[in-house]
Amino acid sequence: MKKASTLALLLMIMTPFWLAATEQKPITAENLWEVKRVGAPVASPDGKLTVFTVTEFSIGDNNSKTHLHLMDNESGAIKQITFAGSEGAPVWSPDGSQIAFTSRRNGAQAQLYILPLQGGEAKKVTDLPVGTYAPKWFPDGKKLAFAANIHPDYNGDWNKLKEIQKQQNENKVTAKVTEDVMYRFWDRWLTNGFYPRLFSLEIASGEVTDLMPGVNNFFNMMGGVSYDIAPNGQQIALSMNVTQPPYDRLNYDIFLLSTDGSGKMTNITESNPADDLNPVFSPDGRQILYGKKEIYHFYADRVVMALHDLLSGAQTALTHHIDLSCDNWFFSADGRTIFFEAEDRAMQSLFSIPAKGGSHKELFRGGTNGNAALAGPRHLVFNHHNLSAPPELYKLDLRRGQAQKMTSFNDDLMAGIKLGKTENITYKGANGADVQMFIQYPPDYDPTKKYPLVLMIHGGPHGIFGDSFHFRWNSQLFAAPGYIAAMPNFHGSTSFGNNFTMSIHGSHANQPFEDIMKATDYLIERGLVDETKMAATGGSYGGYMVSWIAGHTDRYAALVNHAGVYDLHLQFASDYSGNRAYQYGGSPWENFDQLNANNPAQFAHNFKTPMLVIHGELDYRVPVAHGFLVYGIYRSMGLDSRLVYFPDENHWILKPQNSIYWYQELHNWLERYLK
Repeated sequence: MKKASTLALLLMIMTPFWLAATEQKPITAENLWEVKRVGAPVASPDGKLTVFTVTEFSIGDNNSKTHLHLMDNESGAIKQITFAGSEGAPVWSPDGSQIAFTSRRNGAQAQLYILPLQGGEAKKVTDLPVGTYAPKWFPDGKKLAFAANIHPDYNGDWNKLKEIQKQQNENKVTAKVTEDVMYRFWDRWLTNGFYPRLFSLEIASGEVTDLMPGVNNFFNMMGGVSYDIAPNGQQIALSMNVTQPPYDRLNYDIFLLSTDGSGKMTNITESNPADDLNPVFSPDGRQILYGKKEIYHFYADRVVMALHDLLSGAQTALTHHIDLSCDNWFFSADGRTIFFEAEDRAMQSLFSIPAKGGSHKELFRGGTNGNAALAGPRHLVFNHHNLSAPPELYKLDLRRGQAQKMTSFNDDLMAGIKLGKTENITYKGANGADVQMFIQYPPDYDPTKKYPLVLMIHGGPHGIFGDSFHFRWNSQLFAAPGYIAAMPNFHGSTSFGNNFTMSIHGSHANQPFEDIMKATDYLIERGLVDETKMAATGGSYGGYMVSWIAGHTDRYAALVNHAGVYDLHLQFASDYSGNRAYQYGGSPWENFDQLNANNPAQFAHNFKTPMLVIHGELDYRVPVAHGFLVYGIYRSMGLDSRLVYFPDENHWILKPQNSIYWYQELHNWLERYLK
C-alpha cells in the first residue's frame, strides 16, 4: 500500500506541466478558427470504413487546407490518407478498393484524383481547363461522372474553351451587359456565358464525354449539383432549373439523362410548378425518390418526399401527412426503408419511414444531426454538433437507438474552453402563440446577478437559430464577455410547422417584432437581465429587424446591423428579386403603401439607438448600399454609429482574419454601451 502511494506521488511530481489539468478560459474568435471542421462521412460499400474530410485553418496565412481521413467503423481507428493539396467530395468505387475525390494542387483548379486503398499515391485522372466537382462512380467501376462549368461555344473542344477563357481574361472592356432579371447570384456575376454540365470520364483511356451537349441550364445556384446514377448505369437522375432568360423565376425539375452522350433528357416532374430536388434511385432501379415543394414563390416551402415509378410514371407523396421539411434522404440496402433528416423544433433530427409509406420514426434527436450515411445494415454515421460542441462524427446503432461519438478532433481544444450553459424555453409571443428560444448564459454565470442582454436575431426570415455550433454567429462567443445571449425563433422561423413559417407573408415586420419584444419582456420578468443594458443584433433579415427596432423602440442601449435590409425598395436590386412582391405584400409599382408599411427606411425619424453597421462589398443578396444608406442617415442625424466595411467579403464573413476582426468590432461596440 505504501509503495503504491509512493509511486502515485512520484508520478504526480514527474507529470509535465502541460499534462496537468487544463486551465479553462472563455471562448475567443481565434478558437473558432482553431476548430478542425469535420466534414460529411461517406461509408464504404460494405459499411466497414468511412472516408471524410477535415478542414484546418491557418489564421496567420488566412487560408485553409482540407484533407481526407479514413475511419474504421468498428474500432474507430482513424488515419489521414491525403496530404498534398486541398481535397473534397470523396466517393467510393463500387468494389470499395478505390476512392475518387477532387483536389486543388499547386494553385490549380480542382481536378479528379483516384487513390487505391492498398497503397500508393493518388493518381490524377483529369487535366481540364476548368475545375471539376461532384464526382460519382458508375456502377461498373470503369467510369466516373462529374460536373464542370463550361462555355457552350466550346462545342466539346477543350482547346477552344481555353481560347474563350483567354479572350475573356484579356478583354480590356470590363462592362457587364444583360437584359435578364437574374444577372448575378450571391457573390458572382452570371454574364460570362458559362453553364454547368455533367460529364463522364472513362478511367482507362482518360476520355471525357459531355453528357449534356446543347444544354444551357443552371444547376443549384449556390453551387454543386444534385444527381444520382441508375444501378444499370444507363441513366442519370438530375435536378436542374428549367426556366430560361430573363430568369424572372427559378423552377427546379427532375430530369432523366441518358449516359450515352446523346444528350437525351426527359423531364419527369414538369407538371409541378414548384421545385423538385435531390433525386435518388431505389436499389432495384425501379423508382426515384425525390423532394417536391408545392408553392413556387416560397423558397422555404416544406419539402415533401415523393416516389416516381419509372415503369408507370406514377408519383406518390410519402410525407405529405408529416409537417416536416425533409432533407438528405436515402434508401436502406434492401430498399424497404428510407432514412431522412429534418429540422424539428430548432433541432435537426434523423428519421426513417417505410418505403411504401406510413408512419415515420424519429431515430435520433438532440442538437444538429446531418450528412447521415448508411454504414452496413445496422448503423448510420453522421455529423453531430450543438450550441456547445463543434461537429464530430457519430455512429448510430439502428437496433438499440444508441449513438456513439467516433471522432475527437476538437476535444483537446474544447477542454481548454470554459462554456456557458444553454437553456431551451418556450414563451408566449404574438397572438398568444408558443415561441421557442435558446438562452445562452455566460461562463461562471451567477444566478444572483442581472446580466447585460444581447438578443441574436436570425436571418431568412425563414430560418432558425438552432441547437448548432455556428461558426459565424456563435452564441457562446456572443455571451463570453459576460452577457446573456438570447435567440428567439420568432414567427416565420422554420422547424415549427409550415403554417408558422408562412405566417409572416405580406408583413415581415409585425409578428417577429412583437415576438422579440415579448422575448425581452420574458427575460426581464425572470430577473435574468439588466433592462438598462440591452442590445439587439442581427444579420440579413436580422439586420432588417434591427433597423425596424431602431425606428420603433429605444429600449435597447445598442444595435448591431450586419448585412441588413434597410430599404425594401433597394431589395429589387438584389441578386434574385423574383417573388419579392409576394413576400413583402407590395412592390414599388403595386400595393405601394403595404410595402412601405413594413419598410424600415420609412421610420428613420424615430432613430435614437446607437448602431454598428457591417457590410461586405460582394454581398449581392443584400446589396452593400443598404449598409451605406442606413449609416449615412445615422451620421447625418448626428447619431452614434460606426461602419465596418469589407471590400472582399460577401453576405458572410468567411476569411479567418476578417472574422476575428468582425468579433473584435462586435465586442468593442457592445462593451461601449453595455458595460
